[in-house]
Amino acid sequence: MKTRMRRVTAWTAMACLTLAARTEAAATRANDALARSVDAAVAPVMQRLGVPGMAVAVTQAGRTRVFDFGVASRETGAPVTERTRFEIGSVTKTFTATLASWAQERGALALSDRVGDRLGELKGTAFGDVQLFHLGTHTPGGLPLQVPDSVRDESALMRWLAAWKPEYPAGTMRTYANPGIGMLGVVAAKSLGEDYATLIDRRLLPALGLSHTSLAVAGAPGADDAQGYASDDEPSRLTPGVLWAQAYGLRSTAGDLARWLEANMDEVALEPALRQAIALTHTGYCTAGAMTQDLVWEQYAYPVTLPTLLAGNGRSMVLEPNAVTEIRPPRPPRADVWINKTGSTRGFSAYVALVPRRRLGVVVLANKAIPIEERIGIAYRIVSAIDGPTRRAAAAAR
Repeated sequence: MKTRMRRVTAWTAMACLTLAARTEAAATRANDALARSVDAAVAPVMQRLGVPGMAVAVTQAGRTRVFDFGVASRETGAPVTERTRFEIGSVTKTFTATLASWAQERGALALSDRVGDRLGELKGTAFGDVQLFHLGTHTPGGLPLQVPDSVRDESALMRWLAAWKPEYPAGTMRTYANPGIGMLGVVAAKSLGEDYATLIDRRLLPALGLSHTSLAVAGAPGADDAQGYASDDEPSRLTPGVLWAQAYGLRSTAGDLARWLEANMDEVALEPALRQAIALTHTGYCTAGAMTQDLVWEQYAYPVTLPTLLAGNGRSMVLEPNAVTEIRPPRPPRADVWINKTGSTRGFSAYVALVPRRRLGVVVLANKAIPIEERIGIAYRIVSAIDGPTRRAAAAAR
């Protein structure tokens, strides 16, 4: 009996090992297929546009793979690795939105508050009458894309804002603007009793487990920081300015941003208030065509076609006023959507997208200024290779 039992046990062990080997082989094949899909999406863009280096991360059902391409610096020849950090431009705004929502969850403010209720120096002005959620949805009434060059410190900023007059009623026109998101960050930080940089670097990022993400700083870059290149190949790095930190100041790795997407799909264990704060940034406040404007994030019904994404992220949406239709009451977060955000600095390009229902997210980072449509195209091709609904939508659009 003992001999028979040993034989059965040995046979069972061999069967388990065989099954494990087959499972591992299948996983390897699947991973190879993903790698081939990523390579096919990235390589032509890098070659055509002369991109020195890129990092792409794909997260599926809580598992992340990072793919590195090219060099972090042409001058040193250092390769892009999983530790290479890129300037992420306006993807920073998604963190600022979360900080504001987190402040609301902690009882420090309400997104329905008016700016003047939180910043006494602006009370009684047109800007002071703007509600905070309008800042987070680019709909306060017509702010410019950038803070004027003449505004070089906080005092000048407050004078400029106090004199600002809206061109449109709040909530009727979307004008993509760094000053609006920047001021949302200022108000959120003041409500929490600390400066923005401290709250981001020492509170929010550690709470999210993002150990390779931080605000960019003036001076010599760190060993893991990529060198950026403008579209004309001139070396470039971020130059800090008024409201830069809140609007476009973060640098990060593809792996950290994949974790950020997982947190936005409720795949990461977080304290309840932060978890709820992240979810609330996916609330839909207004629509412009097929795009629904959340708190900074932008979303589309899923599955979605590539032309729809390109239209919603096109130059006219960034550089021109666009009429919006308010959603009343705001629409609660949904899972059946494609949620995205682009980011650019003079020498770096970023794009992040997630599909909560499919538990799928993609990060695209480059250390060169490349067109938004190229970044979206890379992400869309990768998702199309993975996910059936996207493949069918892409085929129907052709």
